[in-house]
Amino acid sequence: MSVDALRGLDMFFIVGMEEVFEALSKMFPMTPSLNDRVQHAPWAGFHFYDLIFPLFAFIVGVSLVFSLSKSLASEGRAATTGKIIKRTLLLYLLGVLVYGGIDGGLEHTRLLGVLQRLALCFCGAGLAFVWMSPRKLVALTVTLLAGYWAMVTFIPVPGFGAGDYAEGHNLANWIDKMYLPFRKWDGDHDPEGILSTLPAIATTLLGVFAGLLLKNSAIEPARKVRLLVWWGLAGVALGLLWHLQFPIIKKIWTSSFVLFTGGISSLLLALFYHVIDIKQRRLWCQPFVWIGMNAITIYLAAHFIRLESIARCFTGGEIHAGLDRIFHGLGDLATALLALGFSVLICRFLYVRKIFLRV
Repeated sequence: MSVDALRGLDMFFIVGMEEVFEALSKMFPMTPSLNDRVQHAPWAGFHFYDLIFPLFAFIVGVSLVFSLSKSLASEGRAATTGKIIKRTLLLYLLGVLVYGGIDGGLEHTRLLGVLQRLALCFCGAGLAFVWMSPRKLVALTVTLLAGYWAMVTFIPVPGFGAGDYAEGHNLANWIDKMYLPFRKWDGDHDPEGILSTLPAIATTLLGVFAGLLLKNSAIEPARKVRLLVWWGLAGVALGLLWHLQFPIIKKIWTSSFVLFTGGISSLLLALFYHVIDIKQRRLWCQPFVWIGMNAITIYLAAHFIRLESIARCFTGGEIHAGLDRIFHGLGDLATALLALGFSVLICRFLYVRKIFLRV
């Protein structure tokens, strides 16, 4: 349950908390620096929302250990590989549709985005889990992180040279500019671009190691928590040390970013596993479990169903104006909280009826 709850907490911030933070920033305009720290970092550095995406990729790795192990035991490697490919293609297609598909013309189609990256991370880490031993998985993770660092650091970019990590000057952005067709999120490059997918797969592999630990019945639960904490602290420390030379940059998913966010993810998993699965304190996390059991469903619903517009039917007009007269920005906060509440209620509706829509 701890994995479902942590996934749900992560998705909770994805599907509505950003709007809540925006409303709070209107209510308390004297704290712009705090608002900036909540949003994504413009480039180098780390802000709160920079954790949301890598945490989800990490949880994908934890989860696939359990789901693919069952498939391996019952159907074998070949059939499991086929399932991985099918899920990857379906998730990738859903990602393309989230950004409008080809509605605006082929040139406005976004080939790489959030769900597309998750699909590729699942595919890369899933195939590695099925066909490689744990020792080889470690070697693959190190190779991805060190290889990406070497490429971005030592391969010269035309007009800028080698080792320039600034936006638009680095190898990852240049490859997107030259070889990624159609729409790119940041002009001529994309934060979910081609080359930076390699270290993103390493993030999911870090989750695979955590999943292997949790699944190992030979290790007592308390020791699992300690190992997750030590792994987490080591990841944070190594990420910060690497940051001195290879900056933590979410938009090109630097190797230091992988270690730093992987470390935080491991610490959060240790906390949730200790509280929820060992101490059995579960009442507080039920809403997150509802969301976590249908994470992709509510993510798609938040994109295709205008929950905020529905919320305005209850909090708009004179109610919104009246709330703003009480406290500037209170109307927006009420709308954001109600929209977020709708997301939770949708997930509860599906959970109670045991409807779990999976890719």
